[in-house]
Amino acid sequence: MTSQVNNNISETPLLDTIKLPSDLRKFPDRDLPQIADELRKEVINAVSITGGHLGSGLGVVELTVALHHVFNTPEDRIIWDVGHQCYPHKILTGRRERMHTLRQPDGLSGFTKRSESEYDPFGAAHSSTSISAGLGMAVARDLSGGDNNIISIIGDGSMSAGMAYEAMNNAGALDARQIVILNDNEMSIAPPVGAMSAYLARLVSGKTYRSIRETAKQLAENLPKFLQRRAAQAEEYARGFATGGGTLFEELGFYYVGPIDGHNLDHLLPVLRNVRDSKDGPILVHVVTQKGKGYEYAESSADKYHGVSKFDIITGAQVKSKPNAPSYTKVFGQSLIDEAVRDDKIVGITAAMPSGTGIDAFGNAFPERTFDVGIAEQHAVTFAAGLATEGYKPFCAIYSTFLQRGYDQVVHDVAIQNLPVRFPIDRAGFVGADGSTHAGSFDITYLASLPNFVVMAPADEAELVHMVATAADYNEGPIAFRYPRGEGVGVDMPEHGEVLEIGKGRIMKEGNKIALLTYGAPLKNALLAAEELETQGLSTTVADARFAKPLDKELITNLAKAHDVLITIEEGSVGGFGSHVMQFMSEAGLLDGSLKVRSMVMPDIFMDQDKPEVMVSKAGLDKKGIIKKVFEALGQEMPSQSTTTISA
Repeated sequence: MTSQVNNNISETPLLDTIKLPSDLRKFPDRDLPQIADELRKEVINAVSITGGHLGSGLGVVELTVALHHVFNTPEDRIIWDVGHQCYPHKILTGRRERMHTLRQPDGLSGFTKRSESEYDPFGAAHSSTSISAGLGMAVARDLSGGDNNIISIIGDGSMSAGMAYEAMNNAGALDARQIVILNDNEMSIAPPVGAMSAYLARLVSGKTYRSIRETAKQLAENLPKFLQRRAAQAEEYARGFATGGGTLFEELGFYYVGPIDGHNLDHLLPVLRNVRDSKDGPILVHVVTQKGKGYEYAESSADKYHGVSKFDIITGAQVKSKPNAPSYTKVFGQSLIDEAVRDDKIVGITAAMPSGTGIDAFGNAFPERTFDVGIAEQHAVTFAAGLATEGYKPFCAIYSTFLQRGYDQVVHDVAIQNLPVRFPIDRAGFVGADGSTHAGSFDITYLASLPNFVVMAPADEAELVHMVATAADYNEGPIAFRYPRGEGVGVDMPEHGEVLEIGKGRIMKEGNKIALLTYGAPLKNALLAAEELETQGLSTTVADARFAKPLDKELITNLAKAHDVLITIEEGSVGGFGSHVMQFMSEAGLLDGSLKVRSMVMPDIFMDQDKPEVMVSKAGLDKKGIIKKVFEALGQEMPSQSTTTISA
């Protein structure tokens, strides 16, 4: 995808000659700033067409160019943490012509992906994994007698997660030859300080300084103990004074270099060459960058341009369809505010996703009762548990896919102690362009299996309001409620939430032959399927379970006894709601007769990105899929008119 001006002269003449990093390495250093400028234009053009992550990628353009110019990729491994920084990397590694397919069906992933390219040695869409993965690769290299370089880039908030420090502590203990680049886009360096810092970084990363340092250490080892300590203190003081810090990283066993300006190739290139040529173990290079660098709209509003829809490059205006209903995320945020006005014990917690979870709105209303703990889901859960022990009502709002990272804390710190922590779980079910890494597939299974938990799911945005109120009122133990990404279904909204009876579902439509028992979002498709089934002479009941735990056993028993077919439907993996229903029915003897029972769940695969409704259709959880399952249970062929009149 080559950017063109009207007279057909390419705006990216140097980039046009680069198909792979080996081509980039043929250029002299003096051409790299122009290549970086052209690469930045290409990233902006690509994301304006497809949408995706913009600010983070723009911030690492020069760093990406420098890394692929200095290191011998793919033999040298470059591991991008989180992965949403990788768009410039994808363009330079043979995927430029496919950037228009980014995050599209059958297109490029929005993150690094091993199956996509040999230049992606490790897939990442969650944060703080790059150092651990890099250390594993470094140890494997050493065990195999190799000598290639391993470079882990971490940043964009990822250093707030404990896993990064666990990995660094291990790397330091092993004295592994590994390079970590801390991409620090939350600070800035004044020009004079930056120049001095760059000079010192070149100095301390070079062989001469390091050999002098090692010689001094060897000499110090032959000194009396008290002089050894004095020498070490003097060395540490000098390092801290010279480089502006880094003591923490040094204590973890890393040789610290920086900070340096991540947008100045004259600063980057000599330092990267020095650390490339070092044969000693672990080095951390502290690089300072600016999110959204080079695109004024992204520079001035980094949060809004972190992830974007399609946009106009000239005006920066994002193309967004007008919603027919409020988003579930917004409904949750407003409902929590409504409850908190009447209850000063309610607090909101997020793990670096305030706008993604709706906690930002709560934070605007109650800043002193809002806590963003950073990318630290484990801490968020136990922090919430601590608040709960003191009588507060923490709403720990975390995406389904991210709550997986705090699961031990959910079990050990919350469930076992039966603490009333509330878990609003956003992004439940299929999430579209973010694909399998962000799909909320497993939360029903991993929460409903825990003693003491109440597990709910609203079928629409009005039900979400009621479940926020229910969670605020419930103090007997932990309670969770999951809801999808995107818009609600367009129902009338209540003025205030009503407290639901725990473990009680509701009948939405009465019939006498087929029973569709849904959990959460699939209710809409079940009601549509029921209408079609009625035209086929199949009287259908539709019930909304509301709760996966505790189950409404009376409702399930009545459905089982009054119908020929009972089908459970959920947008979650096997082992969830349907499995709990089956277990109850088995124990209650409800499976001993002629009743035909089926469970509809997500398929046992990791599904690649697509539109959410298409993913639901592929999973067989749409109207057509439900009708097909009914006829399969009956042992009949689905009427031909159904296949033509039923749409996804």
